[in-house]
Amino acid sequence: MMTPFKLKAGSEYIELNKLLKIMGWAGSGGEANQLIESGFVQVNGSEETQKRKKLVAGDQVTYEAYKVVIE
Repeated sequence: MMTPFKLKAGSEYIELNKLLKIMGWAGSGGEANQLIESGFVQVNGSEETQKRKKLVAGDQVTYEAYKVVIE
């Protein structure tokens, strides 16, 4: 199931590590960075290792069974 994530008004993007924290997939920024660096997170179907990858509307993020689409 794909969960929508709405960007704040006036924001063009959200950084990947911040999204993981907001979604509750990581308990801290350090944990989020570790998950990303270890290759557990995918953006648009490809492994992503950039901790501060800028996610924009239409991007899809997957971690284990969790999926979110940026709106």
